[in-house]
Amino acid sequence: MPPAAAEPLTPERILATTEDVLRRYGPTKATVVDVARALGVSHGSVYRHFPSKAALREAVTERWLARTEVRLKEITAAHDRSAPDRLEAWLEALFEAKRHKAGDDPELFATYTVLLAENSGVVETHLAELVAQLGRIIDEGVAEGSLAAADVPAAARAVFDATGRFHDPQYAPEWQSPTIAAEFAAVTALVVRGLRP
Repeated sequence: MPPAAAEPLTPERILATTEDVLRRYGPTKATVVDVARALGVSHGSVYRHFPSKAALREAVTERWLARTEVRLKEITAAHDRSAPDRLEAWLEALFEAKRHKAGDDPELFATYTVLLAENSGVVETHLAELVAQLGRIIDEGVAEGSLAAADVPAAARAVFDATGRFHDPQYAPEWQSPTIAAEFAAVTALVVRGLRP
């Protein structure tokens, strides 16, 4: 076993190692002991940062979902672009992030699909943040006159729901279709056109 314990044991380091352990063993077989062994520490050291296996799995899920939010927040705040442009870019960035997660590391994606089902509160918070970002873009579009929506929160939710095929993990098998990019472009164009005044 390498002397990994020489590095400070931080929550971030534990989460990164947990992700590796989940990738290796899968969500049903991975244990806190496996994580501790990979870190070169006792499982009690891990529990000092995360009080239970469930808390650790929830934190890993939250970390995984937060990665998607970072790029989307940048697009939401990019006021040098019109709201319709940002809306299209936001939807495309979400789709690409989800598609890459599913295609680049299918084992880990499958693991996270299990963890998402376990951590519905984390997922609900994530989805609420995504819909809120869409709401900010639409609201700014209404203010600048480039978009129209009588009820911005309802419009944001409708956009999110209408594009679900391109970000909901249940549709991941379809994301490798050779026609998926054209289908995404058609749906996105329709959604954005529907919001124009």
